[in-house]
Formats: sequence, structure tokens, C-alpha cells
Amino acid sequence: MSQKPFTGRIGLLAPSSNTTVEPEFYRALPEGVSLHTARLPITQVTPDSIGKMADSLDVESKLLATADVDVIILGATAPSFLKGAGYDREVSDRITRVTGKPATTTSTALLEAFKALGISRIALGSAYSPEVNGICAKFIEANGTQVVTMDGLNVIDNLQIGRLDVQTAYDLGKKIDRPEAQAIVLACTNWKSMAIIERLEQDLGKPVLSTSQVSIWGALKKIGFTGSIAGFGRLLRMFPQVAQKAA
Repeated sequence: MSQKPFTGRIGLLAPSSNTTVEPEFYRALPEGVSLHTARLPITQVTPDSIGKMADSLDVESKLLATADVDVIILGATAPSFLKGAGYDREVSDRITRVTGKPATTTSTALLEAFKALGISRIALGSAYSPEVNGICAKFIEANGTQVVTMDGLNVIDNLQIGRLDVQTAYDLGKKIDRPEAQAIVLACTNWKSMAIIERLEQDLGKPVLSTSQVSIWGALKKIGFTGSIAGFGRLLRMFPQVAQKAA
């Protein structure tokens, strides 16, 4: 008797001007798992505009829940780390409270990936301004992982971030690498990254975690997926082993 294929529905809360995260999800999701999206308003990636995204969180989460999704993920990096340690879990709890659905965030998935891969020191690259990059680094360090170096592309307009060539992620990843960094983190789900993860891992000899990649991993883990996804780095390629360590 053949095994029944894995199926599931992922609900994604995406920034309204994000043009990258959905295509990157579609590229990696296994057959049988569908993606359903709602949007939170933002055009400029500044602390003030990031904070205002949460104003419509309840309404958009409830709309996603009507599609009978199995999980809801806030697939946006900055809104889930904005207020420091624990804020990512507060956001997930808020989504679950208003929808009754399991929930997670990009930042939560990133922290779980650190645990699963045994990572305690990272190099951080992003599309962000130095101010937003600093908030991201502070969140990561408050959760027990050292940021040994960081750099960003200093792009504030979110549509412009979505238009950046994927090569910019590869180039910045190589630039920020340090011997003491156990992994490279590429932050911002509107910054194209998935296509260069495998190449960058091979060139640097260490895991590369992009926030779109960890969002996909975190959402699939939440709905019980146990398969393997090739082509997008160690985290997804070694899904069964890695997910078990994050439990």
C-alpha cells in the first residue's frame, strides 16, 4: 500500500510591499503543501513603520484562518524582533489567541534553527539600515547567540529591497564571513536569497540561514512535515534530523 502524500496549508502574513517571500516559499514548498497569504501594511523599513504593521495583525490573521490553514506564520523578520527577547513569542500567542490556529514567526524559526544546528555565533547580513540591523542583532544576542560581525545594504524602501539582485545576498554573505562565525544569517524576507544559499554554503563551508528559508522550515515543522527539501541549504536538506533537534 502506497504512503499517503503529505498535505497541508500554510498561512503567511507578509508585508504588503514584499514581492519576494511568496515566490521563495513557492519554490521550496513540497508538493501537497499550499500557501495562503494576507498582508500587513508597510512601504518603508523603519522602526516606526515596522511597529505599525502590528495594528492590522488581528484582522489579517482572522482572514487567513478562514482558509482553514494549519499554521499561520508572520513571515517578516523585523516585526517579530522589534521589541526584543520574547516579542516573537508574544506575536505568535496573539495570532493563536484570535484565530485558534498554531502560529510562529520568522524570528522564532531563526532561533530554533540556531538550536537545531548547534549555532552560538553568527555573522549577520541584511538589506536593512544600520538602525534596524542593530535592533536585529540585539534581539539575537538577547536570545543567547553572539553576533560576531554585521553589515547591511542600508535600503529603506521595501519595494527597492525586493528589486535587489540575488547576487547581493551572496556578495554580502562572503563579505561578512569570519572564522569564528559558525553560520551566516541573511535577514529580510523581501531580499532574494534562496537561490544562492547552496553555493554560499559550499564556498564558506558552513550553514547559511536566510530568513525566508527559516520561515519555510519553521512553518513546515509546525505542521509535522518530516521530508527533505534539496537545493536550499543544509537546514531544509537535512530536515528530519534538524527538526528533531529543535523540538
